Amino acid sequence: MPNTLIYIFTFIFGSMVGSFLNVCIHRIPEGKSIVFPPSSCPHCNNPIAFYDNIPIISYIMLLGRCRQCKSLISPRYPFVEFLTGFFSVILLKTFGFSIELPVYFIFAASLLVITFIDLKYQIIPDVISLPGIIVGFLVSYFLPHGMLNSIIGILAGGGSLFLVAFGYQLITGREGMGGGDIKLLAMIGAFLGWKAVIITIFTGSFIGAVVGSALMLAKGKDTKYAIPFGPFLVIGALIALFCGKTLMKWFRIPALLLGSSLRRMLKIRLTPHLRRALVCFVLTLCMRNYLCRCV
Repeated sequence: MPNTLIYIFTFIFGSMVGSFLNVCIHRIPEGKSIVFPPSSCPHCNNPIAFYDNIPIISYIMLLGRCRQCKSLISPRYPFVEFLTGFFSVILLKTFGFSIELPVYFIFAASLLVITFIDLKYQIIPDVISLPGIIVGFLVSYFLPHGMLNSIIGILAGGGSLFLVAFGYQLITGREGMGGGDIKLLAMIGAFLGWKAVIITIFTGSFIGAVVGSALMLAKGKDTKYAIPFGPFLVIGALIALFCGKTLMKWFRIPALLLGSSLRRMLKIRLTPHLRRALVCFVLTLCMRNYLCRCV
């Protein structure tokens, strides 16, 4: 079968899964079952017929409205379906038909659900992150980084954000990060290993600081916002998943400089991996502290 057809079918499959993810995004925060009852309009609660539940296409055909009550349906629904289909294709192109493909597809789907729930409700459900930590650790047996890197990733991910959150609250007297972020990063470490945790916290903090700065400039320097950090961690995790090896090479120069300074001060020898981890942690502390000022 030509590659083009494979990618088309992969996108269709992904968008169908995305339709289910929309159900999860809508129901999990409300404590409802994601299985029963069948999909219904969020406004009039009328069941949605199968021909009105075709990913992306039905939304376009109905002009973004419910067939029954004519209420507007959030564009989030086709957007999530498109994103899931898109990442399905990218994952297939990156990992091929390997054990990594279904594992990282489930991982990416979970991150999408977490992102949109956090954006709307500013919570990261434990029902996703806590089982995700366990599943990520178990499946790491079949992944290149292995179970040792996975458990280090869990400890490094959850522990690093806990230290940042604890330190920020100790210094400022107010909470700058929720417990959901800590469990989310532990889940990311379970699936991707400790090296990916470094990339995730660095890129997530950097992107979050940029977005926070833009909001401050747009609305005024003294304005404070409740900016959920989960979506930035998700972006960082996806960057680590697809570009992690390349980004780790970029950290060599600042890592060498920081490592040399610490070695002279403390008279200890630091491995290359530890130098990179230290420089990322220091930069993350700086950027996360800046981001917390926007919260």
